[in-house]
Amino acid sequence: MTATIHQIGGHRAPSLDPILKLVAPEMNKVNAVILDRMQSEIPLIPELAGHLIAGGGKRMRPMLTLACARLLDYPGERHHKLAAAVEFIHTATLLHDDVVDGSDMRRGKTAANLIFGNPAAVLVGDFLFSRSFELMVEDGSLKVLKILSHASAVIAEGEVNQLTAQRQITTTEEKYLDIIGSKTAALFAAACKIAAVVAESGEAQEMALDAYGRNLGIAFQLVDDAIDYVSDGATMGKDIGDDFRDGKVTLPVILAHSRGSAEEQKFWHDAMLGNRVSDEDLLHATTLLRAHDAIDDTIERARHYGQRAIDSIAHFPGGEAKAALVEAVEFAIARAY
Repeated sequence: MTATIHQIGGHRAPSLDPILKLVAPEMNKVNAVILDRMQSEIPLIPELAGHLIAGGGKRMRPMLTLACARLLDYPGERHHKLAAAVEFIHTATLLHDDVVDGSDMRRGKTAANLIFGNPAAVLVGDFLFSRSFELMVEDGSLKVLKILSHASAVIAEGEVNQLTAQRQITTTEEKYLDIIGSKTAALFAAACKIAAVVAESGEAQEMALDAYGRNLGIAFQLVDDAIDYVSDGATMGKDIGDDFRDGKVTLPVILAHSRGSAEEQKFWHDAMLGNRVSDEDLLHATTLLRAHDAIDDTIERARHYGQRAIDSIAHFPGGEAKAALVEAVEFAIARAY
């Protein structure tokens, strides 16, 4: 078997259409599991969960589980419940995140905590976490349980780490990468790796798919953090400048701060402390980010991790599944343009 190296970039705008088409029949089965397991005799639970789960979203993480299983020619159905478990973990973290961040929007809709209240959002998030673990236990694989439960713990650690770094302009690039590697990339990696476990493909394949998911997750978050300053609410599904107003020290801010004059560094210090959060301040922040190439360099860093993701699956044979996984990476990067 020979490896093929695919370079990011091309003439056609990448999309998620290939991976959507690849997994559509199986995604219907995953959605059926999601719909079934979000039900409860307590009406508020499916109502609140449905507000987020049925409210859009690309379902990228469960799609990755399904696509990786196709890449390995897995003929079974175990991955359907596990893909649903992955989506429940992701949805639970979103509910909790919106409470912590005080977000107004999620996936283009009013955040669930604003409609139903913070206590309900937190508790329904807990319910979805519990459902995810039920699905893992039903699968019966201790290895799968270990991978997904560890990812859940790492995500929580990443969120706490981000909380401690909030409004700390001295946050280093190393700490930032550690945060996004935990809070975002860990679930991407686990979603891909469990496909190799259920397919019994061996440790080498597991590690390759783990590396694919982890690097894709980092690239995905880097782009998210870049477009928080240059996109719009309709595109992102959340308010523009949320990270700025929340005092989240992301890579664009770290780069602009390190490259700025003493006056500019004072602006960033004041802004991250919450003292410069007007629309005019956001516009000034964006101007500084562009002046110091902080947005472009963040996106270039995302391209680097995206290429690493693609390189991680270079040794797999070509075909529809591999092409879809490659284009999923290209799509993640293209969201910045």
